Amino acid sequence: MQGHGERFIHSGGLELQQAVRQWLEFDKNPKTVSMVQDLVKEGAVEALKKCFSSRMEFGTAGLRAAMGPGTCCMNDLTIIQTTQGFCRYLEDSFDTIKERGVVIGYDARAHPPSGGGSKRFASLAAAVFISRGVPVHLFSGITPTPFVPFTVSHLGLCAGIMVTASHNPKQDNGYKVYWENGAQIVSPHDKGIAKAIEENLEPWPESWSTEEALKSPLLKDPYQDIHTQYFKAIQKHCHHRDINKSSEVKIVHTSVHGVGHTFVQSAFQAFDLHPPFAVEEQKDPDPEFPTVKYPNPEEGKGVLTLSFALAERKGAAVVLANDPDADRLAIAEKQESGQWRVFTGNELGALLGWWMFRCWKEQNSDAAAAVKNLYMLSSTVSSKILRAIALKEGFHFEETLTGFKWMGNRARDLLDQGKTVLFAFEEAIGYMCSPSVLDKDGVSAAAIAGEMISYLATKSLKLSQQVTNIYEEYGYHISKNSYFICHDQDVIRSLFERLRNHSGQKDSYPTECGRFAISAVRDLTTGYDSNQPCNKAVLPTSRSSQMITFSFANGGVATMRTSGTEPKIKYYTELCAAPGNSDVTHLKKELDELVDAIVDNFFEPEKNKLQPKPE
Repeated sequence: MQGHGERFIHSGGLELQQAVRQWLEFDKNPKTVSMVQDLVKEGAVEALKKCFSSRMEFGTAGLRAAMGPGTCCMNDLTIIQTTQGFCRYLEDSFDTIKERGVVIGYDARAHPPSGGGSKRFASLAAAVFISRGVPVHLFSGITPTPFVPFTVSHLGLCAGIMVTASHNPKQDNGYKVYWENGAQIVSPHDKGIAKAIEENLEPWPESWSTEEALKSPLLKDPYQDIHTQYFKAIQKHCHHRDINKSSEVKIVHTSVHGVGHTFVQSAFQAFDLHPPFAVEEQKDPDPEFPTVKYPNPEEGKGVLTLSFALAERKGAAVVLANDPDADRLAIAEKQESGQWRVFTGNELGALLGWWMFRCWKEQNSDAAAAVKNLYMLSSTVSSKILRAIALKEGFHFEETLTGFKWMGNRARDLLDQGKTVLFAFEEAIGYMCSPSVLDKDGVSAAAIAGEMISYLATKSLKLSQQVTNIYEEYGYHISKNSYFICHDQDVIRSLFERLRNHSGQKDSYPTECGRFAISAVRDLTTGYDSNQPCNKAVLPTSRSSQMITFSFANGGVATMRTSGTEPKIKYYTELCAAPGNSDVTHLKKELDELVDAIVDNFFEPEKNKLQPKPE
């Protein structure tokens, strides 16, 4: 940094200079070292600030950021620093860490310019643990995310790490952490790990020694054993093997250039289902995701174009799609009109919830008594359809905060009390159909959906018809979810603060939105809930994210929240009707008008310069 020091102190500040100097002292990856040295030589202060302005924040979702040099990015050094902190935290938490060990899995992401990638990061994480005498179960090949929590539970390990950025853009990567209970971590573990990372920034002597670590007797490859055990475990949810064997239903599957292909083929095989037709151009892992703009099946038809084309050629009426790490599942069905209908996460939650309960009831001769110990869960921004089914059928339904970390941990608590947790879902196409994975799992969900589709075909029913049947029986639940993109934290803050101080006073929320009267407000950022005694919310609250739910006099519910992993303000709306009210056209019109009012009055997209969700 000689020759540019004065310039940096002047225009970049002493802090930046110290961060860059420490980086160059610690980093041993020649590609990221060279990238930083080039920026220093060029005096590229702004570019350096982008790389070093802060350290990635370790939260309950772990880490997620772009791959590249610097403390703001995912790279060899930040992976080592993160793992050193996590390792120290585990050593402080478990006396048995050196007997039990950890599992590490990874997807197929890679970033050649910085030499980073999921497999490389997983090897470095393994080297850190092995340097401390901790046994590591490192998968020898790419795996779906659900295999990591499954392995933690199956082998009784202290923790699990999955290196993945799920469905994020190709330049991103992530580091997701599971606790000994097989669920994602929740607070205060994130804060404890973050503190330990800060205290262990200097790489330990053997942290870079991946070659030695890979030869260590402490390193085991769980791939074959877990592959066998996982598919054995999910077969407990196969109830119609004869129908599956004889079914003539044709299904197309895409893994969207991710890890899902071989695992979904194996899952279908485990259920004796005919293998789905794979979308050739997308079945092999490819970190460039060349055929899609976003590798996220949640974005709908744009991601499924090649799947629809293959389905037309094969005469298939159903498409299944996993996201790149195969923990989510999207489903589309060809309609009589020839158009394709992509089901929402809420509609799939209704279908899978109905199916799981139906199969459970068939298997339990004493269902009337056993139902009292039965639970289903969903997140607070997801459809309330499971609540409606639970009310009529007599099982328990519970709502949690957004995200599978909450559902996974709550499921673990219930299982430990001897309860049966049959199903959990979130509207972001995430489904937990088996208690052997306490997280969303797109692989088991694909096979279970395959069986449900085959069963419905024997009754001459399509998925679309069955969704209607469910709504006719339990009440229509019509939802409309979307988001705005906003990169300015100040704008986001003022948007939510305006709603909290609507008449100029604290906790003075709006009482109406356009023509729609508001009957209740719950703010899980501040802990306010007008429905509760003393206005105190029951669900956990967090100041670090924004989340307000409005209940309307017409039966509508709307939640506005910020995303933990993307620059989005999301909204989730639903209109719940009582069974018997089947005027769908009127319900949809009412919901559309409610959403328009929320966008105009609460989001104010023009004033706040919000970008709408891209079509």
